[in-house]
Parts: sequence; structure tokens; C-alpha cells
Amino acid sequence: MKKIFTYSIVAALLAVLFTSCAKEKIYDNRPNWLSQERGDVVYSNNLCGYYAVETNYGYTIIQNLDGLRTYKGDVLYGNFGGIGSRDFYNRTADVVTSGNVMQYDLTYNEALDALDYYCPTGNANGFRMTQSATSQSKIERPITMVKQ
Repeated sequence: MKKIFTYSIVAALLAVLFTSCAKEKIYDNRPNWLSQERGDVVYSNNLCGYYAVETNYGYTIIQNLDGLRTYKGDVLYGNFGGIGSRDFYNRTADVVTSGNVMQYDLTYNEALDALDYYCPTGNANGFRMTQSATSQSKIERPITMVKQ
């Protein structure tokens, strides 16, 4: 009787274990992210939590909100054209990260000044923002008029 009871308990536990282990289907939202604006991280300092992203419209200064590390050279997709908190897709690391856009559509020199303001330890540690070949020839972001 003890053997039957023990085997039935083991069988019940195994049944629960194997039925609870199911492969979860994860919704892949990459096509949506890849249709948004692309930016290249040109400055990253995880000590102060800010990084700079170069887009076609200029440089964007972003404050890291979720603690995920963003490195220089990472490729991000998202909405870089407005101030506020939002999510970005880091294609290099294949993760979605949260950030707070502090300033956007800056020139190279304005971005350097903003980084000196938000992250004053950047210069002391020898970190500098890389300048791309297209940094001086950015296009103007289109402004949409709101009807009232």
C-alpha cells in the first residue's frame, strides 16, 4: 500500500511538472521597432546614467531609466523627436530599454555642452563623444501643424 501511495504521489508531481512547462509564445515586435527612427549611440557613461544618440536630425541626450547598460556603438530604434520618457529598442543587445529624452535635435557642439551639464564627470574621466562624418549636415525635422 505504501508503494502504491508513493508512486501515485511521484506520478502526480511529475504530471504537474511536465504540464506546467510549456514554451511561451513571445510576440515579436521587431518590425514595428525597425520602422521607427534609427540612432547610433556615440557617447555612453553609465556612471552618471546619460548617453548621446546621433540621428539624421541631430544629437539626442537620453537619461537611462531602467538600469540596462547602453554602450557606445549600439544601434537604437524609437522616437527621438520629443522630450519625455519612452522606450527604445536596442538592436545590438536585442532588448527594449527605457529612457528619458532630455534634449533632442542638437548640433555637435550643443550636444557636448549638454553632456557637460548633465554628466560633468565625462571630461574628467577622458570620455568624449565621437563625431561622425555627417555631424555637421543634419536635416531639419519636419514640424506638423496642429489644427484647432
